[in-house]
Amino acid sequence: MPVSCPNCGRPVASTDKFCGSCGNPVIQAPPASSDFRQTPADLEYQQMGSPMQGFNDEPIPELSNPKDPIRVGDLLVKIEGELVPVVDVELGQQQSIYFEHHILLWKHPHVRLGMKGLKGAGRRFFAGLQIFISEAHGPGNIAFSREATGQIVALRLQRGQSVDVREHQFLLATSNIDYSFFFQRGLANIFFSRSGGLFIDRFTGTNDGGLLLIHGYGNVFEKHLAPGEVIDVEPGAWVWKDASVQMDTVTALQSGGGGIMGAIGAMVGGFSLVLNRFTGPGRLGLQSMTYHPPTDEGATQEGGTSNVGGVGGVIGQLFNS
Repeated sequence: MPVSCPNCGRPVASTDKFCGSCGNPVIQAPPASSDFRQTPADLEYQQMGSPMQGFNDEPIPELSNPKDPIRVGDLLVKIEGELVPVVDVELGQQQSIYFEHHILLWKHPHVRLGMKGLKGAGRRFFAGLQIFISEAHGPGNIAFSREATGQIVALRLQRGQSVDVREHQFLLATSNIDYSFFFQRGLANIFFSRSGGLFIDRFTGTNDGGLLLIHGYGNVFEKHLAPGEVIDVEPGAWVWKDASVQMDTVTALQSGGGGIMGAIGAMVGGFSLVLNRFTGPGRLGLQSMTYHPPTDEGATQEGGTSNVGGVGGVIGQLFNS
């Protein structure tokens, strides 16, 4: 039975996970189970009104890293290890990849490395974002790791489909994935010590689409948000989201509660507990370990990190100083 895309309204097949027109995820109703039986107690509970009425299921845990090899064109990706996973890539002569330079573990001598040209590199520098993104061209083997406990999320992006990723949590992407960023205003993110906003990476599938790999700290969970469904998340706990998921900031600690300890806690915590609010439709990736930003790469700006130390360090290495 055909349904309509919640984003653009175009008809899509009931088996489709993404809209063929706009690329946004299509939320399908779960199939009814023939084994489900209602007891008199269930009926009485429904008549009384469930406190969770109107809410969908909780986030679902990613049980493990992808086990099977992933092929994109003449490129083969294997995810190995459990505690600190490694992404092992066999590059052919056609498909290339790009990645943050400090996550490289090893490579075959035939694999050529280069620098990827980024749109708006000047803006990225003064915003404090990473400006050095490396490329790898085959043939040969190359491997990467975030060097932290966690899980790998592998996302296949169709043409025009976009996902947003927290800074410094993407591992690599194939060359047919477009890489950009945007500034999300109003996000008081405690883990970045910023009050004015937050820069978020955006990856979009081009041509025939491609592959994006993300590192989540600890264990990774996935929440499917229905249209209009809302969830509040601790600012360091989200990893990625579909571009269709809206993001905002709310305060959860109400004034006047908790007596003297509540008042002291409010003063120490900046008078409020800040949470990120996500509104569907779309998918939201969560992590059980909160994000810790890496060493500053550049000039400190509102919403960014620092590029001065990173640039100076790179230049110093080039001249052996």
